[in-house]
Amino acid sequence: MMETQTPKDFFEKALPARFKPEKSAGIDVVAQINVTGLEGGNWTVTIKDQKLQVTEGTHPSPSLTLKMNENDFMDMVNGKLSAEKAFFTGRVQFKGNLSVALKLRDAGFL
Repeated sequence: MMETQTPKDFFEKALPARFKPEKSAGIDVVAQINVTGLEGGNWTVTIKDQKLQVTEGTHPSPSLTLKMNENDFMDMVNGKLSAEKAFFTGRVQFKGNLSVALKLRDAGFL
């Protein structure tokens, strides 16, 4: 797996390549991801009917919200920091249903 260099790169190239539609059956979620830092930004990831849609910007009422700094985000998407460790060490601010977030991981998202 090639290492992703920026959050934008992750959302535009890596995430669509990693997404596993067969593992996303039954997932209907709008996730807001806010990454702080020089290369950061805001992205909305929608998974519904086993399809992935990524848009830049913010959603008015997401079902999940993740906020983290760019370094931790890049470590997480490149496999250097587990989502669980990021959560339990306070590196990610999370709002929403944790069981849905765990399903997202199986679908290739986190």
